[in-house]
Parts: sequence; C-alpha cells; structure tokens
Amino acid sequence: VASGISSFVVFTLSLFALGQKVPRAAFVARCLAAYGSLLLCATYGVLASIVLRIAGYGRISQWATARSFKWVMRYTTGVRFNIVEGAEHLNTRPAVFIGNHQSELDVLMLGYIFPPYCSVTAKKSLKHIPFLGWFMALSRTVFIDRANRETAVKAFDSAADEMRNHRQSVFIFAEGTRSYSDTPELLPFKKGAFHLALKAGVPIVPVVTENYSHVLSPRNMRFEPGTIKIKGKLPPIMKVDL
Repeated sequence: VASGISSFVVFTLSLFALGQKVPRAAFVARCLAAYGSLLLCATYGVLASIVLRIAGYGRISQWATARSFKWVMRYTTGVRFNIVEGAEHLNTRPAVFIGNHQSELDVLMLGYIFPPYCSVTAKKSLKHIPFLGWFMALSRTVFIDRANRETAVKAFDSAADEMRNHRQSVFIFAEGTRSYSDTPELLPFKKGAFHLALKAGVPIVPVVTENYSHVLSPRNMRFEPGTIKIKGKLPPIMKVDL
C-alpha cells in the first residue's frame, strides 16, 4: 500500500512539473490530485463516521469529512470557493439546501458550504464504491434509486422523518445530474427536493455557485488553480407549491 501511494504521488508530481510546458499534463495531474484527495478524505470519513457514531455525534460526520476535503483539495489543486453573500442562510436548520450541479468539483464546493447536521442525497450506485460508498453509508447519505420510483419515495419518507425528529438538513443537487456547461445555465430541476421540503415541512435554501469553467472544463481539458464564488444570498423559501 505504501509503495502504491508513493508511486501515485511521484507520478502526479511529475505530471505537475511537465504541465509547465504541456497544459494537458497539468490537467491530468490535477485530476489525479483531486481523485487522490477524494479517496484520502473518504478513508478519513469512514473512520470519522465510526468514531462520531460511537461518541453520539454521527449526524455531523458529513460536515466533518466535507471540511477535510476543503483543506486537502485547497493544497493539492489550488482550487478554493469563496462565499461572497448569504453565509447566514447556511445556518438554517432543518432545511433542504439545493444547488446547481456542474461537475465532480461540486464535492469541493460542499466542503466549503456544508453545515453541521446535514446529509447529501446520492444515486444508489455510489453506495458500492469502496471507501467513498462506505463513508456515505455510515454517514446517513440519502441514497436514491432513480430506476425505482417506489424505493426513491421511501428514501425521501425516511429523510423527512429524520428532518422532523432530529432537525437534520439535506443537500440536493436539484438538476439531478452534472451539466458540464461552459456557460451559466441550468438543466431542468427534478421534483425530489421540493417534495421532500413539503413532506418534512421545512424551508428550501437556494445556494448559487458561479459557472466555474474558467477553473475546470473537461471538454477543453482545463483544470487550473483559482477561486470560485458562491452566493447563498437568496433567503429561505418558506412555502413551496407544486
């Protein structure tokens, strides 16, 4: 294991060095650094979830792990997010937080804005990924089976009970899939976030992240250090009509 980790680090650093002259090498280097950071923090998340559950604080496992990813990614890729407005709305509890889904880098965005006592939703297939899936299962992720409406509804019912009984919030990417857009645009919203807010009787808090194709654009093989702005400036939506 130690030998494999050392080889991975040396290879990634070599690509960073080569990236000074070959931009695509820098893109691959930062992708490797990002996935390596995710694996490291997911491993930490498994341990943190177990320890926090034993200590009676299992519901802050995702917050603790998200914060670790924020700092690890900051130093391995040079990417950071900056909350420019509305940070006070992130303290709303319980609530359904919704955000725009752009790419894999959204995990780092959660590292910056994720409040304590909050869980994410994720597609059920992620549950079977080593380390990441283990962490998500241990930390009360709301897994959604998109191919089975009945089980998806049951998952939201369980999440609504958790919100009412334990004041646990939920973060949902309302588009349901990544847009990978190079321009500021949104895909159509799925209804799950709004049904959950109605069922649990909690407000919706919109979180707006600027388009960050200037930092990460898979289509153009661009992944550069930089700062991305987040606005939680929209006040919580207290009433939802479908």
